[in-house]
Amino acid sequence: MLTRKKMILLVLTLWLPLSSYAERIKDVASVAGVRDNQLVGYGLVVGLNGTGDKTSYTTQSLKSMLSKFGINLPPGTNPESKNIAAVAVNANLPAFAKPGQKIDVTVSSLGNAKSLRGGTLLMTPLKGLDGKAYAVAQGNMIVGGLDASGADGSKITINVPSVGRVPGGATVERAVNSGFDLGNTITLNLNRADFTTANNVVKAINETLGEDTAFALDGESIEVRAPRVPDQRVSFLSVLENIDVQPGQEAAKVIINARTGTVVIGANVQVSAAAVSHGNLIVKVDEETDVDQPNALGGGQTAQNPDSNVEVQEGEGRMFKFPQGVTLDDIVQAVNKVGAAPGDLVAILEALKQSGALKAELMVI
Repeated sequence: MLTRKKMILLVLTLWLPLSSYAERIKDVASVAGVRDNQLVGYGLVVGLNGTGDKTSYTTQSLKSMLSKFGINLPPGTNPESKNIAAVAVNANLPAFAKPGQKIDVTVSSLGNAKSLRGGTLLMTPLKGLDGKAYAVAQGNMIVGGLDASGADGSKITINVPSVGRVPGGATVERAVNSGFDLGNTITLNLNRADFTTANNVVKAINETLGEDTAFALDGESIEVRAPRVPDQRVSFLSVLENIDVQPGQEAAKVIINARTGTVVIGANVQVSAAAVSHGNLIVKVDEETDVDQPNALGGGQTAQNPDSNVEVQEGEGRMFKFPQGVTLDDIVQAVNKVGAAPGDLVAILEALKQSGALKAELMVI
C-alpha cells in the first residue's frame, strides 16, 4: 500500500520536465470541417419481459404508432402494456459518411422502465441540429446491465440495465457536406491554441512542402494551400498530416481537483523566494453521560447529566524556505519533508499564489 509521502510524490511528478520531442501534425491539429455530427431521435423499444415503463407519453406514442397501421383504439382506452418503453436514441455521424453505411446507436430509457434487456428498437429517425433526418435506426439491443427482484422486495441491479446499444443499428440516409473539396486552401485547427505551436507548424509545412505553402491566421488556425482536385487533395493531406512538428511548451499551471484532492503541478512551474510554515491543529470532543441514581427510599428520579471533554492539540509546526527560481523537483522534495497531506498542499499552494511567489496559473476544477 502506498504511503502518504509516496502518493504525493506520484501525483506531483506526473508533469516532470520532459525532453524535447516531436509530434505529427495529425496529433496536434484537425482539418476544419472534418468532424462528427451528433444525431438524436425518439422511439419505442418493444418485446420487453414486463420491464417496460408506464408513462403517458409512452401510451401516446403507442397509440400514434398503431394508428399509422390502421388500428384505432376506442376513445378512453388505455393500453397498459409493460412490454414497451419510450427511449432516446443518439449516435455520432462520422465525417464523410455516405448513404447506406451503418453506424452504432445508443438507446436510453426516458421513463421508469426497469430494464431494456431483450428489447427491439423500432424504426426511429435520427435528426441533426437542423431538424433534418440523417439516419434511421432499428434493431435488437445489447444491454450489459441486469435487474432482478423478488416477491419479498429484495432486488439486485448490475451495471445500468436502462441503457443499451445497437451495433450498426442505424443506416445513413443523408450525407453531410464538409466542404473538404472546396476552395484552394484548407484550414488546420490546433487541438490547443498556442502561438508557438502554430508558428512551428507553419515552419514545418513550409520546409517540407515549399515556401508560402502555409501561414498562420491566429494562435489556433493555420491556412494551407492545397490542390483543388479531390484525389490530389487526399494525397496532399496524407503527406501533410504525417509531418513532424515541435509543439510549444505548456503555460505554467497548477491544477487542483477540489473534490478528490488531486494536485497536478506543471513542469514549468516556479516559485520565487518564500518561507512556508506548516502545522496542524487537532480538536477532540468526547461526549460522556453521568447517571445520578437516588436512594431507594428517597423518592427521587434517575437523572442523566451530559459530560463533554474538549481537548485541543497543536501539531508540530515546520517551516521551510524556497530559494529564488525553485523548480518542480524542489517543491516535491520540500513538501515530502514536512509530510504534507494533499489538503495541506492545496492550502500551501493557494497561500503561495496569494503572496505572488507562485509563478503559475492556479486552476481549481
